[in-house]
Amino acid sequence: MSLKRYLVIFILMCCSKLIFAQERVPAWGGGADLQDFSFGFSFSYVSSDFKIVKKPNWRTPFPDPDNNNQPLTSPLNSISSKSLPGFSVGFVTRYSLTDHLEVRFTPSLVFADRDLTYTYENPTQNPDVSKKVQTTTVDAPLSFKLKSDRLGNFRAYMLGGVKYSHSIAAKKNDANSDLMDKLVKNVSGYGSYEAGLGCDIYFEFFKLSPEIKISNSFGNVLLPENQPFSAPISKLSLHTIMFSLFFE
Repeated sequence: MSLKRYLVIFILMCCSKLIFAQERVPAWGGGADLQDFSFGFSFSYVSSDFKIVKKPNWRTPFPDPDNNNQPLTSPLNSISSKSLPGFSVGFVTRYSLTDHLEVRFTPSLVFADRDLTYTYENPTQNPDVSKKVQTTTVDAPLSFKLKSDRLGNFRAYMLGGVKYSHSIAAKKNDANSDLMDKLVKNVSGYGSYEAGLGCDIYFEFFKLSPEIKISNSFGNVLLPENQPFSAPISKLSLHTIMFSLFFE
């Protein structure tokens, strides 16, 4: 047998091994990508803060109705919001539209507080005040996931979509509280838009998907009230960063 024949046989054997190897790759990940539907669960780290739009006269001291509308505080210097950590647990349901596009529904229970800090012109008269907005919400995101070609046991993706959030924690009743003890309240339900990046990593019996996602709320999440901490604010929108681990 000539050298050329040996070379042709060797090339065919290598090609057949590559073909069989490629056929075996999709079995990894528990075969999740071989089905139109698949299910899983998720754990997420959540960081939330407010974007604040102030009223034109936001620095004006709030008038005390119990003291002939005399100023209750000195003028405001600033209103700010810092990120606070939280977490969520949830489920994932996915449906494949094509080899590179799928739709996902990922409901979750989110525990994440928000913070507003008020500083005053005269800190001796009015020290800084921090108001924590405590929330527990059910999030219902619907997103489209655009996937790259699979390279071995790895695949990158990007996603975008919308979600609806609804608070399930009972609001504290502060009707009888002093004005300086009033809480800043948010609306019960609101929508957001989302965008994120992630990757699918295929193990023998499951698929792991680390993902980072940002979301911003639509409209105004502030519940307007005539009190010292809500009155200076025209609009609050919620900015959230989530790092999630999805298991399918």
